[in-house]
Amino acid sequence: MKPLIWHIKEFKDISVDDLYKIVQLREQVFVVEQECVFLDADGLDMQAVHIFTKNENGHISAYLRVLPPGIPYNEPSIGRVVVAKESRGKYLGKELMLQGIEYTKKQYPGLNIRIAAQLYLDSFYTSLGFKAVEAPFLLDGINHQYMLL
Repeated sequence: MKPLIWHIKEFKDISVDDLYKIVQLREQVFVVEQECVFLDADGLDMQAVHIFTKNENGHISAYLRVLPPGIPYNEPSIGRVVVAKESRGKYLGKELMLQGIEYTKKQYPGLNIRIAAQLYLDSFYTSLGFKAVEAPFLLDGINHQYMLL
């Protein structure tokens, strides 16, 4: 198996083709698979750094975005964490989050990292060092909790 190539790009540096594939993956998982009706294009992508990898066919297999402190939380945050269905079960989600954590710590040393994690993924995020900081809440029809690293 070929080593993964991680792309770390500001919005302005993402090709139109890659942007389309990112949006397609986010909609496939968050809107279709999870049956969550929400506005994915929330206006924050232009301020984010996007981290992703592609499979051998050029499709996005894993993606997340990192937002700076103050947008929308006091801390830098990682969000829109998604792994394509055909790429799950291969520890790609963990590798993706490790990439996001490493990038965020380098850019914002000494600051906590906030996530709004889907509650069913609590043990996954806890294994990466995140800790729940507030009671669970409903967001777009799915139970979430804020966690900090």
